[in-house]
Amino acid sequence: MDHSVTIDQLRPRLLAAVRRTAAPGQVPSVFGPALDLVWAFLGKHKGLRTDGHNVFLYHHVGRPEAGMPIDFGVEVTRRFEPEGEVRCVETPVGEAAVVRHRGPYGGLPEAHTALRAWCAANGRVIGAHSLEVYGDWSDDPSTLETTIQYLLR
Repeated sequence: MDHSVTIDQLRPRLLAAVRRTAAPGQVPSVFGPALDLVWAFLGKHKGLRTDGHNVFLYHHVGRPEAGMPIDFGVEVTRRFEPEGEVRCVETPVGEAAVVRHRGPYGGLPEAHTALRAWCAANGRVIGAHSLEVYGDWSDDPSTLETTIQYLLR
């Protein structure tokens, strides 16, 4: 699979998000319940979401294998007051190494590995945050698109 890396300037995104701590292998079992809370919140606040995407914001602190804070969110149109576990989160901005993964979500670890290897081979230092931006849902896993963005130092 082609995992060509590009460099891009990230713009801020506003998210309605729920934070959880998870090790990389735990993400598939953690994101669903967190996003369910976000979607229930958005269902009560009509007009806060238009066509935004699911976005996972990873905070690279400590040892990732021990778990890292992750904001599981959905793009929204404006800021809002926190409600329950759902809060307004603004994603970080800056230069990022970016790869677009097309295909089943099970291939995401390979895309992350390719991106990290590219950074190492090109002398680029990964910063404190990364994002996964999920494209439109499809019943055909081969057409799923996810953009992975690692902020650079």
